[in-house]
Amino acid sequence: MVAASREGRGTNVVGSWEILREEATVCTRCPLFKDATQTVFGEGLLDTQLMFVGEQPGDQEDLAGKPFVGPAGRIFDEALEKAGVDRARVYVTNAVKHFKYEQRGKRRIHSKPNAGEIKACRWWYEQERELIRPAVTVALGATAARQVLGKVVTIGGARGEAHRLADGSEGWVTIHPSFLLRIQDKADAEAEFKRFVEDLKRVKKRAEALA
Repeated sequence: MVAASREGRGTNVVGSWEILREEATVCTRCPLFKDATQTVFGEGLLDTQLMFVGEQPGDQEDLAGKPFVGPAGRIFDEALEKAGVDRARVYVTNAVKHFKYEQRGKRRIHSKPNAGEIKACRWWYEQERELIRPAVTVALGATAARQVLGKVVTIGGARGEAHRLADGSEGWVTIHPSFLLRIQDKADAEAEFKRFVEDLKRVKKRAEALA
């Protein structure tokens, strides 16, 4: 799903985005393309003030060809809903467009992208941003934060404040929703989910204020 409605540029932006997505399907900028099922490009509204960046596709995303459709995606959708953010009105992508994994029997286990893979995929991320021009870009997790901010940061150190990006827009950092799946204690998981929702409410307000 992709759409653009900004008067005078919608058709051009959608056309450019479609060309970019098509080019990404044959990307060989890093070795990850060799084992992944397909490139998982971003999707959403192109005329938006709010852009979310995750780490990379997971197993289900790799098979479906869409970002955030697996277990973490379902948590992300729930958090967006509680924060009053319509996913159809934002753009969602990943710092790295191919699924990196280790094969363990029949299972494909997520493996974190390295610095070279993040850098190789930065070109696609920058092209997406140039087309969309969001006022607020939200990094979900440390890998996304590295791509968005252009440097290594910790979630604890970067979370909860606006970071000025090179184009003058704002970057924000929060957890990746997959983090919530790894919390064993129910009370802790609920508390972290509520904090995540508060982060999303905050960036929604910022995007509205900067619109």
